[in-house]
Amino acid sequence: MTRQPAIAMLELESVAVGTRAADAMVKRAPIELFRFGTVETGRFLILVGGTVAAVEEAHVEGVRLSDGALVDEILLPDVHDQVFDSVTAGVRRGSDGDALGVIETSTMASNVRAADRAVKAADVDVVEIRLGDGLGGRGLVHVTGRVEDVEAAVVAGVGSVTGAAMVTRSVVIPMQDGEVRGVLGRSTRFFG
Repeated sequence: MTRQPAIAMLELESVAVGTRAADAMVKRAPIELFRFGTVETGRFLILVGGTVAAVEEAHVEGVRLSDGALVDEILLPDVHDQVFDSVTAGVRRGSDGDALGVIETSTMASNVRAADRAVKAADVDVVEIRLGDGLGGRGLVHVTGRVEDVEAAVVAGVGSVTGAAMVTRSVVIPMQDGEVRGVLGRSTRFFG
């Protein structure tokens, strides 16, 4: 996937409405449709990228056509490279920092927003961003770095999530164990 300056994600509770919205978004503006489809709990995700103006235009069209099925949405006009790589291509990074931060949200779009804010707020690396599948429709991001940076990143990420019900949990582990670091480097899926 080609690196794009902006991304938008729509999270809907209807496959039919989501499919129509995805089609309208790509017809409305010259964007790249990275992915769209179902995830756990029957939600439908749309992920697009492109220039800021094109993504904004497509985003507005997708929201307009959501017919009350919109659960959450984001528009990131200057998405961080690590967030882009993780969300579009599933890129994982090692968990080499001393500390580990975990942000778990009740929606996938809010988790991408939290990850972007976290990595921009402090000198941390995104280990992974997981969306929906295997999480009951929730979002999960792990960040790593020095303790003070991870603490600042988690505070910023959680602070970016709108609505108290969106943040399920967040923790900072000051000195992650070597075995935990090794498992995180492979996968956080129990069978995967």
